[in-house]
Order: sequence, then structure tokens, then C-alpha cells
Amino acid sequence: MIKETPTSPSLPVGMRAVAALAVVSMGVGLYVLGAKPVAVGLFTAPWDKLAHVATFAVVGGATGLASGMLGWRAALCCITGALVMGSLDELHQATLPGRHGDWGDLGADALGGLFGAGLMHLGNAIARKQIRSH
Repeated sequence: MIKETPTSPSLPVGMRAVAALAVVSMGVGLYVLGAKPVAVGLFTAPWDKLAHVATFAVVGGATGLASGMLGWRAALCCITGALVMGSLDELHQATLPGRHGDWGDLGADALGGLFGAGLMHLGNAIARKQIRSH
């Protein structure tokens, strides 16, 4: 059995850097593209919540990977990363014409972070299983 440690020495620094770049790129994309007029009403209910969950699953998972943490610490990084970026996105939307911040969207962002944590955990489990079999 592999003993869990707070950080993973086996996770390559390059992979963590790519994940961090993905988080920053998605943040910039949300900020820049979210300010465009086309973003108003781009997704109608309930599809807007699904879009939030999917987007922030990627943000959360990438945040967890970038952290290099494992276990519950990685899950906390995933959810926190999704909530921080989601909060900034909702605050930004509140300043834009035709847009508004929404608690429901922030809840969907948190759910996305939770899904991102689950996917990251699943990916880590599969990778560990493959390492053990070789």
C-alpha cells in the first residue's frame, strides 16, 4: 500500500506547471470573454448551471493538480480553487451590463470543484494501479 503524503514527489513539476497555466488561462478567459456582449444569455436555464459545473470541474481539477497535494488536501484545493475563481467571476459579472452575480452559479461552481476533485482522485487511483502492475 502506498502511504499518502501531503505532496506527491512523483507528480512531475512540468505537469503541475501546465495545470497552473490552465487555471490562469481559464481565469483570464472567464474575465475577458465574460465581458463580451455575446456572453449575455449565452446559456439558458438549466444549461447555464451545467456549463458552470463543467467549467469549474476543470478549474478545480487543474487547481488540485497544480497544488501537488494528495487526498483530502487535494480535494480541498480543488473546491477552494473553484470557489475563489467562481466568486471572482460572479463579482465581475455584477459590474457588467446585462449580467448579474448569482448564488446559484456559485453553488454550481462549488459542485464543479467537487467533481474536479473526484475526477482527479480517480485519475490518481488509476495511475497508482498502473504503476503497481508494472
